[in-house]
Amino acid sequence: MSLDVPPPFAHPVEVEFARILDFYGIPWEYEPRTFVLASDARGSVTQAFSPDFYLPDQDLYVELTTMLSNQIRHKNRKIKRLRELYPEINIKLFKRGDIRSLMIKFGIDDADMLHNEL
Repeated sequence: MSLDVPPPFAHPVEVEFARILDFYGIPWEYEPRTFVLASDARGSVTQAFSPDFYLPDQDLYVELTTMLSNQIRHKNRKIKRLRELYPEINIKLFKRGDIRSLMIKFGIDDADMLHNEL
């Protein structure tokens, strides 16, 4: 996908991540799939997870978070549950420090982006 017609990103960090992928010609999809993590007795979904990006050439889902490390327990739990229910799915969580390193490496100097939680 390209940013010619940008999807409705939830956070500015996602825009920058997509730009990096586009720069390197890495195909990506934005939130293409929602995984059911829990449902009630009637079969209604009670918990689901939609990773931010899917990289089809790598068969990899990517979730980004700008939360501080002591605040990301719920994302870690969702990813753990996804791995239990869908062991064939490859997923990588990019935490605040990972994202900051990427931004520095690619000359994106907008630390304010990391202060809004994703």
